Amino acid sequence: MSLTRLFPTPSDRMSIMWTLMPVEDAVVLEYGPAGTTHFGNGLYMSLGIRTENHIYTTHISEDDVIMGDVSRLEAAMEEIDEAYGPRAIFVVGSASIAVIGTDVKGVCSYMQERVKARLIAFDDGGFRGDYSFGLKAAYQLLARELVRETKEKDPDSYVILGASLGEYRCRSDIWEVQNLMEEAFGMKCRCCFGLEGKLQDFEEAGQASLALVLRPEAKEAAAILEEKASVPSCYGAPYGYEGTLSWLERISGLLNRPVSPTLLQRIRLKMRRNGVSMGGPMGSIRLKEPRAALQGDYERLLGLQGALKEMHIPTEAMICMHSLKGIADPAAGVVHYAKEKERIRHLRSLQDCWLLGSAEMEQLCDGSNYFTCAAAPFNGYAQIASHLPFMGEKGMDYLMEQADRYFEKSGI
Repeated sequence: MSLTRLFPTPSDRMSIMWTLMPVEDAVVLEYGPAGTTHFGNGLYMSLGIRTENHIYTTHISEDDVIMGDVSRLEAAMEEIDEAYGPRAIFVVGSASIAVIGTDVKGVCSYMQERVKARLIAFDDGGFRGDYSFGLKAAYQLLARELVRETKEKDPDSYVILGASLGEYRCRSDIWEVQNLMEEAFGMKCRCCFGLEGKLQDFEEAGQASLALVLRPEAKEAAAILEEKASVPSCYGAPYGYEGTLSWLERISGLLNRPVSPTLLQRIRLKMRRNGVSMGGPMGSIRLKEPRAALQGDYERLLGLQGALKEMHIPTEAMICMHSLKGIADPAAGVVHYAKEKERIRHLRSLQDCWLLGSAEMEQLCDGSNYFTCAAAPFNGYAQIASHLPFMGEKGMDYLMEQADRYFEKSGI
C-alpha cells in the first residue's frame, strides 16, 4: 500500500449525501455503521451544511452483515417518521451495505405502507466512481423523483441545476447568479438543485421558464426536466466580464427578453477600463510574462481560464480534481491525475505562477508563487462570506484584485 499524503478524493456516495442533505423538510438516513456517518459529518459541516435533524444512521451489527438482518433499517424509518414527520426520507446505503448486497430499494418498497414520509432509496455504496459520478446521480434522482409533470408556467422564474456544496464558495456563486438574473431580466429563482430548498420547491420546478445548468453533471437532470415539463436549459457558468455578457446574451435569446441596458453598460465600462490596465499598452512594459496554474472541478477550470484570458494571463496548468470519464471531449490542457504522486510532482514543479486551486497547492508549491484559494479541499480557508463569488461580474472584480496582488508580488 502506497503512502497517502493528501486528502482522498470524495466518493460518489459522499457527494450524494451533501447534495441530498440540504433539502428542507426531508432527511437522509444512512444505512451503515455509525462511525461512517460520524466521519462524514466532519466534511458536511465544513461545507456549511446543517447536520442536526438532517442526517441519521441506523448503525449495523455483525448480524446485519452476516445474516442480512434489516430490522434496524425498518425500525429507523418508523422512528424518524413518527418523531420528526419529514415529507421524505432519502435512504442511502453505506459501503458496507453495498458490499453485502442488501436490497435497500426493496426494503423501502414494502416499508412505504408503514410510514407517511415518502421513501426514496439510493443504494450507491461509493464504488461507482468519485464525487462527480455521485453529483450526476443525485441531480438525476431529484429531477426524476421530485419534479412533477406540469404545463403551468411562470415566465418570471427559473431553476438552477448543478450547484455543489463541495465547490469552494458555492453559495457566493449562486448568490451572484441570482443577482445577475434579477437585474438582467427581473427573474426569481424557484429552487437550486444541490442547495437549500423545500421539497415543494423541487416538486414545482417544472413551472420555471428556464433551467440554468452550471456544470456538466447536471445535463441529464436538465433533460429530465425538459421531458417532464418542457423546461428549456442553458448550459454554462458566467466567468469574467466577457463570459458574463456572453452568458446573459444566450439567456436573452432563449427567453426572448432583452438584458438590462444598465447592467450591460456597467460591465462594458469595466471591460474597457480593465482592458487597459491588464493588457494593451501596459502589457508591453512588463518585466516578465505572467502565468497561472489552476486546480479544481472541470467547469471551474474552464471558467477561470476564460477569465484569465481576458486579463492576458496564459494558463500553463489545469488540474481537474475529479475523473474526466464523464466529460465528453474534455478541453485541451485539462488533466486528471489518478495517482497522487503524479499530482504532487506537477504541483511542486510550478514556479512564479498565480495559483488558483485547493489548499494543497499552497502547501506543496514554493514561495515564488502567489496563491488564491478557489477549490476544495480548502482546509484553513473558512467559508463564512456568501457574497464573494468567482462567477459573474463580482467574481471578475475579485479576480482583478487578486491579479494585481500577483503582479506586485512577482514583480511583473
